[in-house]
Amino acid sequence: MRIGILTGGGDVPGLNPCIKTLVYGAVDEGIEIVGIRRGWAGLLNYNPDAPESTPGCLMPLNKQNTRTIDRTGGTFLHTSRIDPARVLPQSLPDFLKTSDGDQGPRDLTGKVLRSVESLGLDAIVALGGDGTLNFAERMHHEGVPIIGIPKTMDNDVFGTDYCIGFSTAVTRSVEFIHQLRTTAGSHERIAIVELYGRYCGETSLLASYLAGVDRAIISEVPFDIGHLAELALADKRSNPSNYVMITMSEGARMVGAGTVGMGADDYGTVKLGGIGLLTGEALKHITGENVICQQVSYLMRSGAPDSLDLMVAVNFAQTAIGLLKRREWGRMVALKQGTYATVPITTLSEGKRRVDVDEFYDSAEYRPKVRQVEGKPMFLY
Repeated sequence: MRIGILTGGGDVPGLNPCIKTLVYGAVDEGIEIVGIRRGWAGLLNYNPDAPESTPGCLMPLNKQNTRTIDRTGGTFLHTSRIDPARVLPQSLPDFLKTSDGDQGPRDLTGKVLRSVESLGLDAIVALGGDGTLNFAERMHHEGVPIIGIPKTMDNDVFGTDYCIGFSTAVTRSVEFIHQLRTTAGSHERIAIVELYGRYCGETSLLASYLAGVDRAIISEVPFDIGHLAELALADKRSNPSNYVMITMSEGARMVGAGTVGMGADDYGTVKLGGIGLLTGEALKHITGENVICQQVSYLMRSGAPDSLDLMVAVNFAQTAIGLLKRREWGRMVALKQGTYATVPITTLSEGKRRVDVDEFYDSAEYRPKVRQVEGKPMFLY
């Protein structure tokens, strides 16, 4: 058997240990492993008619060249956010560019299928979040044997209770929140910590719950800036050190407004960020207080994984190896109620994973609402 492994979307801690475990397990089973570099872009940019003209798309994987990769964060295979079903002109490889002047996105799924066939891949293991795995589902429907492994700091892949990268993101967020307290307290200020979370506010919610933050703004619930100002002033007065801590998802939005973006990347995805700074300026204007705004962003996904992410990454890989051995395709590995499991990859399109606002969030007070946890999921999703 010959399989390809790829990582797509944003990097998270835990990808390299997952790749290494997959390679070691596959080699022991006599399976040949091909690393597909830069996510789905590796198959899009590969030219089956002239492979020598498109170097850098693939690399053989073995125990020797993956021996030490589990000691670092990021992804040894590199990554991209490209969606072959919607490729913008600026992302096209030279050999696919045309002179017809069409500036719209193109569906190049057929090109990827041709690369898979040309390379003789019997299956693909895709590590990624919603975008990467949604195209993996598309490939499944096109007849390609697929295994999916979920990773994302937002923990928002539908069908699993946990995604690689989430624990480290929360751990780092809690650490940075506590570190920022020293400056916020010393200068008696309102401090806003902007965290990742495009559509799902679970990172902001859980980090604020664990760090004892005063208010947590999440992606799911639009907030009223005047009401937030009132709450912040009350929090400041009630704190003997005269400061306030607020967490904010990057996808948060004020009532009547949209999300705050910083333009689109080369793949057409709007890059969110800046809602914390915008909110800070508004709070300063309303309250007259000085405000600190800190975007944690990339620091949440940098460096080595914590022990929980390391354990899940390794065990997700072991679960995927079992699927490979049994040739069970069209599956995604998952954690369900504390147990390692697999689900149909088509589960991805059956719903959206979001914070259960009614159960775990006080929309009037902008803070976690956790009164009892007996019988609740470990991550309070």
